[in-house]
Amino acid sequence: MIENNIIDVTDESLMVRVQSGDHEAFSALVFRHTKRFYAAAYRVCSNCDDAEDIVQDAFLKLWNRPEVWKPDSGAKFTTWFYRVVTNQAIDAMRKKKNTQDSYDIERISDERDSQQKQLERVEQDAILETAIQILPERQKIALNLCFYEGLSNKEAAEIMEVGLKGLESLLMRAKAGLRDELARRGLMNEGNKKKDAYYGS
Repeated sequence: MIENNIIDVTDESLMVRVQSGDHEAFSALVFRHTKRFYAAAYRVCSNCDDAEDIVQDAFLKLWNRPEVWKPDSGAKFTTWFYRVVTNQAIDAMRKKKNTQDSYDIERISDERDSQQKQLERVEQDAILETAIQILPERQKIALNLCFYEGLSNKEAAEIMEVGLKGLESLLMRAKAGLRDELARRGLMNEGNKKKDAYYGS
């Protein structure tokens, strides 16, 4: 149970307390941000168990070595921790680089659903996710941070440690790659204009 007197405390103030060994402050950070960082990890690894492990490990490392966060750096805690989680997710994916893709399109296609439109939507979403997963690593991260996590370009650039123009270049190349892959798979048709506008505009 998080005490009421800690609910409105800023993340940065909580981190200062964590650096003094405050368990309650650490619990408050975990309670506040686990879902957010789980989503960020999942967007990279596309595996629920892996995403949970990544976030748990990142928070554990934070508790064991809280001094790695510098209160005078000027960076928001969430911006800094996004970088930690994202880098950890990338490392985990590299270790599993040769494993089977998380999205098995054939398995989905073999499933029998009484409503054909629903099945087609599931298949299309799975293909879209597969297309995202095969993007180059940094393009995928930029796309996930800006579109799925809803971060501003500035925040995403800080997390990826690139300039704004560099981030915009990554996004443009990611969108172009998605358009090409979806067109190759026959998804850039009238029924997918929404996806086209979202990823290709």
